[in-house]
Amino acid sequence: MKVILIQEVLHLGRVGDQVDVARGYARNFLIPQKLAVEATSSAVRSLEQIKAHAERREERLKHEAESVAGRLRDLTVTIVRPAGEQDRLFGSVTKSDVAEALAAKGIDLDRRKIALEGPIKALGTYAVPIHLHRDIGAEIHVEVVKE
Repeated sequence: MKVILIQEVLHLGRVGDQVDVARGYARNFLIPQKLAVEATSSAVRSLEQIKAHAERREERLKHEAESVAGRLRDLTVTIVRPAGEQDRLFGSVTKSDVAEALAAKGIDLDRRKIALEGPIKALGTYAVPIHLHRDIGAEIHVEVVKE
């Protein structure tokens, strides 16, 4: 079944792409979730309008990501946690903790954009990558200190 993507779908395509998918996948997931529409003749005609809207949205999101990346550049966030004798934390520092520390500095960021590979379980300074946009990323330094 041919569909036109309204939103970007991971491993399938970008907005405005016309793709061929299984009928069940289209009817049970893509169309009800408003990720795609069936590729009828009228939908194909409105494809240019969909692409233009998507390009404007993408440009706006990219501009916002660039401004946030500028604010994040060379930023150090300090998180205070209780630790044991060998500098091991009682618990860990997670993406949510980093997002809360950024929010305290006035940067509202979704925790899913923080690319922390695993929870931090020891004291020290860590470089944490942030994925703001498909093409734009930043890196912050997270300093975990003893309480």
